[in-house]
Amino acid sequence: MEIPLWFEVGTYVALTLILLADLLLVIKRPHVPSLKESSLWVAFYVGLALVFALLMYLLGDAEHAGQFIAGWLTEYSLSIDNLFVFVIIMARFSVPKKMQQEVLMVGIILALIFRGIFILLGAALIENFSWIFYIFGAWLVWTAIQQATAKEEDQEDNGLIKLLRRRIDITDDYDGLKFKTVIDGKKVFTPILIVFISIGTTDLLFALDSIPAIFGITQSAFIVFTANVFALMGLRQLYFMLGGLLERLEYLKYGIAFILAFIGVKLVFHAMHENELPFINGGHHIEWAPEISTWTSLIVIVASMAVATIASLIKANRDAKRRGHTLSEEVPHFTEDAERERG
Repeated sequence: MEIPLWFEVGTYVALTLILLADLLLVIKRPHVPSLKESSLWVAFYVGLALVFALLMYLLGDAEHAGQFIAGWLTEYSLSIDNLFVFVIIMARFSVPKKMQQEVLMVGIILALIFRGIFILLGAALIENFSWIFYIFGAWLVWTAIQQATAKEEDQEDNGLIKLLRRRIDITDDYDGLKFKTVIDGKKVFTPILIVFISIGTTDLLFALDSIPAIFGITQSAFIVFTANVFALMGLRQLYFMLGGLLERLEYLKYGIAFILAFIGVKLVFHAMHENELPFINGGHHIEWAPEISTWTSLIVIVASMAVATIASLIKANRDAKRRGHTLSEEVPHFTEDAERERG
């Protein structure tokens, strides 16, 4: 059963209004959200996604609803990984906590733009070239390997940032969200320029991973787009809700790597099943290649994230006890830090 056109159009309008309202809230009331406020917003957005899944089931069928939930959870897990990199960027460039809401909002907007572009490109490629699934699958498997073997230490500045530091004057102090400030009568750039470039390049790289991943679950551009939007909504509040705990999710990258590898293999199987390349099986479909169902994908995604998160929390708690503390003592909330700064 197809999703009604009026529902698709209404969804686009509603999501646009929600995102605009969230943006206006950040502009009009910049602050460091409390744990309670952040938790309520995250619960609201998660609930909104589940209500949307229910509507997909009622207006479409169980397959549409399952594809959305699997896609949303996949994109959510990748968004959390993206968020972890945001934490590194914020710490590396010492972004003041009172500015972090605005910086995160810019990062989310850039992520939406990049993913929107790749969704359009991916949908066009899939429609015209079925063999693109081979490339998507190989890319995800390679990304999974990179994810699992990545070093824990902070990454070095990328080449563009190193070039900027050599070519232009950049002060060490921020002046709000201004790109330029005046010091001793001379205009110089502020670190916010480098922060936005770092976040932008991060968003671009994650878009390259996330779009092939969700196209491995569904080929519906509508579901792909909505799953991405719902995964990004509430990400800003999740950043403040988790606080320093995000850095303690040590095994999260392995859970995400397993999901990417699983979807990559699924894409290769799908490409084999639909094969039209003349140098593979004479251009004929490979019938023995299994088609992995949406519900199998959903189970694997949920199980992977649950195991990675629980294992991370158990290890973090044991490490804290070894140091004579509890995990909650070692992971102060952002708001508590902000209160100490103001005091």
